[in-house]
Amino acid sequence: MSSFEDLFGKPADGSWRAPGRVNLIGEHTDYNDGLVLPIALPNRILVTAAKRDDGRIAVSSAGRPAVIEFGIDELAPGSVGDWAAYPAGAAWVLREAGYPIGGANLLFDSDLPSGAGLSSSAALLCATLSALLGLAEAEVDPAEVARLAQRAENQYVGAPVGLMDQMASMCCTAGHALFFDIRAMATDQIPFDPPADGLALLVVDVKAPHRHVDGEYAARRKSCEQAAAELGVPALRSIAYADLDDALARLNDEVVRKRVRHVVTEIRRVEDAVALMRAGKLREVGPLFTASHASLRDDFEITVPELDVAVDTALAAGALGARMTGGGFGGCIIALTEADAAESVLAAIEKAFAEHGFSAPSSLAATPSAGASRLS
Repeated sequence: MSSFEDLFGKPADGSWRAPGRVNLIGEHTDYNDGLVLPIALPNRILVTAAKRDDGRIAVSSAGRPAVIEFGIDELAPGSVGDWAAYPAGAAWVLREAGYPIGGANLLFDSDLPSGAGLSSSAALLCATLSALLGLAEAEVDPAEVARLAQRAENQYVGAPVGLMDQMASMCCTAGHALFFDIRAMATDQIPFDPPADGLALLVVDVKAPHRHVDGEYAARRKSCEQAAAELGVPALRSIAYADLDDALARLNDEVVRKRVRHVVTEIRRVEDAVALMRAGKLREVGPLFTASHASLRDDFEITVPELDVAVDTALAAGALGARMTGGGFGGCIIALTEADAAESVLAAIEKAFAEHGFSAPSSLAATPSAGASRLS
């Protein structure tokens, strides 16, 4: 790997990091004005940066040594492609929002698996925004940086993402989960430190190719919006858990009913999980994970065999709870286990995958970590 000075001919002015995330519970609730509960991972995207005075940005990656360069004033959605669209989008959104950013040289490195549903794209944007704002000595609230990252991904990259991933990457704190109420745009830090309770949170990448992809995601979102319109509410968050049966009775389409049932019950599971965590009852959160997976499998219909086998095997091997996490159709599961059972649970999943002829899974330790920060 080339050093920063080798690539750009001058030393760096600083480095910034932004982590990936895993969502503990609250899946596909974000675009329904619901509740989510992510943690930031220790795995992160790192950007080393130096100022330029010519209004241009040059980017390179440890995995792709070529340098890509563009002018800030020339940026428009679609003008820069491939992975560089993300740092270009960060520069574009800052320009559009009126922040006085200048040119920069940016070198990216990552230990965050891409394509695993751990939000590497949000981390990339948050790291870039943090670096560009840091170089400009502009102090911006982390939640505002998260909103800028979402706008860049929505409007520049063209991905219709919600705000959870960016908020997790910017606003999480170590030893806590981020309780994010999308409708209220309010956050709270909920104590969540499995190792302190003799527990482990496994994140297992099932290595299933994402099959959804945008079409299936868009179909789920459309079903939710259709149901909200039929029920006369702005979003499914407005359906109280106690009123769920009445709401389902007013819907004619069985598929739409299933989607609504998932969203309303999932929001309730987030509330229950937060209450248990606040009470220090982490082990009792496990069954909520498992119920969430069943709902995502049966009502939202976004799991694949690899996800289901991983969850079923983890539970059979003694996990306290397990669920798919992320958008579905591939990605990762999480499993809450006793600390001394983590290795045996992972070994059982590896054995089951070999027996099913699946690709070998990989895993990482999900220690609740801090959001984006400057390192040097």
